[in-house]
Amino acid sequence: MGGDGLKTLLSSVRYEVLPAKATEEKVLAHVPRDVVVTVTASPVKGLEPTLDLVGRLAAHGYRVVPHVPARLLRDDAHLKDVVDRLRQAGVDDVFVPAGDADPPAGVYDGALPVLRRLGELGSPFTRVGITGYPESHPLIHDDLTIQAMWDKRAHATYIVSNLCFDARVLGEWVGRIRRRDVTLPLYVGVAGPVQRAKLLAMATKIGVGESTRFLTKHASWFLRFAAPGGYSPDRLLERSNGALTAPAAGVAGLHVFTFNQLAETERWRRAALERLGD
Repeated sequence: MGGDGLKTLLSSVRYEVLPAKATEEKVLAHVPRDVVVTVTASPVKGLEPTLDLVGRLAAHGYRVVPHVPARLLRDDAHLKDVVDRLRQAGVDDVFVPAGDADPPAGVYDGALPVLRRLGELGSPFTRVGITGYPESHPLIHDDLTIQAMWDKRAHATYIVSNLCFDARVLGEWVGRIRRRDVTLPLYVGVAGPVQRAKLLAMATKIGVGESTRFLTKHASWFLRFAAPGGYSPDRLLERSNGALTAPAAGVAGLHVFTFNQLAETERWRRAALERLGD
């Protein structure tokens, strides 16, 4: 890798973690306090493990961003309770995807109604993130996902892209959303230096039902991770360098899917920064 642009992106990272039993310990051991930690939410286990871990990490001094999937919220009262708990924990940044719960837990079937409701509640969070899909969503046409970002842009402050392994696709997608005048800052989702065996073990720990959903939805990921030379975050960033670091791209940083492999992820980031002259 090379260039000040990539160095800036690697210095502005968010680490996504799953709320597993050992997650808090791993974060404390391996993640610097200046790295933002985002905590996912499970359709099977609901929001409670996410809210619990977010509160504990915030108490340790981390800037924590909870995922609050719309389809896990039961009703307005549940949303208000979640907002109150997060504000009491000092959280001022949330990520609001639609979520994968099928059927939804309650009245919300997408992110936009939740975003509007947050506005009606007085916009309790300074920062609000929404999802982008560089690679096609399995159920939604690409034009619709970009239209959804347009619809949600007035209620959000940034976009987090889902995983993408193809530098060409990623660059074209960034160009498409900017041509549609979606101007929100973008955090590009990349997988860290994931070991396939550990990824499979993590999928198993999530729970039987959740693991089946995870493996089915992301079967192509495992092929990429398993193939010799099939995936490298360094290679993806090198090939995406021009597209991601151009001023018009509006890329604010990287959103790293760690799959709870935090020691490996932080070691990789530090080594990359050293190669770039940090």
